[in-house]
Amino acid sequence: MDTKSLENYLNHFGQSVVNQAIANLRKSKGDTALGKSIRFEVVPDARGFTTKFYMLDYGTFLDKGVSGNKKKQPFTNYKGATESSPYSYTNKQPPPSILSKWIKKKGLKGRDKKSGRYISNLSLAFLIGRKIKRDGIKSLSFFQKPLGLGLKQFGKDLLGNVKQDIIDTLNKTTVN
Repeated sequence: MDTKSLENYLNHFGQSVVNQAIANLRKSKGDTALGKSIRFEVVPDARGFTTKFYMLDYGTFLDKGVSGNKKKQPFTNYKGATESSPYSYTNKQPPPSILSKWIKKKGLKGRDKKSGRYISNLSLAFLIGRKIKRDGIKSLSFFQKPLGLGLKQFGKDLLGNVKQDIIDTLNKTTVN
């Protein structure tokens, strides 16, 4: 059976999910390396085709959030249901060296509670890391939401594309 119509539809589906995920990420984080890394591929397999999505590893942590050791973080999955994040901090916190670079890039300055003096970026990084470990990282669901919308629409349009592939195959065999 000719599957060109179905393959084209899956390519359209994949591109739509990727475009919406990038747009969602841009709204909350601006242009990032993560946004530039999001892509898809339609791969032939034994059952027809599979659409695979790729992004930098930390994208799944931003998408689904990370629970802290004191607070669970929820995320909205592609079905629209709320779940607890599958990721969590246990006894480690984000490294102060990484957070210190982020603090410097953002131009943040921390102050001492008692005297109001500025504290070092490394001290501020430690305090931020401790809070992240305790409370976790909120989910952005930047990928889950467009995937869910795409799958909802996918079911409606899929039969029409399979039907078109069958018609195309019948037309080719009738003409030959």
